[in-house]
Amino acid sequence: MKWSHFFTSAVGRKIVMALTGLFLISFLIVHVGLNSCIFNDLPYFDHNDNGSMFNRAAHFMGASLVIRIMEIGLLAGILLHIIQGYAVEVKNRSMRSKGYQVNLGSRGSTWMSRSMALLGTLVFLYLVIHVAQFWWPSRVSHDLEKVTYNGIEMHNLYLRMYEVFQHGWVVILYLVGVAALGFHLLHGFHSAFRSIGVHNKKYLFMLKSLGYGFSIVVCLLFALMPVSMYLNWVSPFN
Repeated sequence: MKWSHFFTSAVGRKIVMALTGLFLISFLIVHVGLNSCIFNDLPYFDHNDNGSMFNRAAHFMGASLVIRIMEIGLLAGILLHIIQGYAVEVKNRSMRSKGYQVNLGSRGSTWMSRSMALLGTLVFLYLVIHVAQFWWPSRVSHDLEKVTYNGIEMHNLYLRMYEVFQHGWVVILYLVGVAALGFHLLHGFHSAFRSIGVHNKKYLFMLKSLGYGFSIVVCLLFALMPVSMYLNWVSPFN
């Protein structure tokens, strides 16, 4: 089989979806870890932090050449995941349009598995808004306020995050995006391993449990970030 056919065959597309999905999951781990640095401003940790830990971590990620190169790979992974996802969805819809002899209703698949394209689209729109509000001004236009730590000037992304999340409609929009991400992960996490050949029931049960735990923890942290800033639990002015 030619290499190009790997990206167009049904099996090849699912494998590509699985591998790019796992790659994006690894990005989520890094991203949620970085963004969770805002919680260092809570009274339980360092109430005088005022975003120092988060700004330093974000500056490191933006100033590192290795990280900038990885961002290109991340963009490629996202685009490939989206393209292959829609290709799989179109193929599935064409097969479903032929109908089944027995209507299984929801017994043949879960709502999440049938709605992966919709959930993925919501996540993509959420990502576009997120990039426009944070990545673009910090990486391209450089129109953010500056802050200096130990003589090193950097963007005050902590202040930017606070300003963005002072709008209730933005917070709601982000929560909808995070909810879509959560449902997408609940099905996609263990399905990715199934697509690359894991079929042992014991391992699949463990992966499904791990996926549920991962999805809940990561999405809960992502949801708490805009809520915490909107309610002024963490703030650059405390």
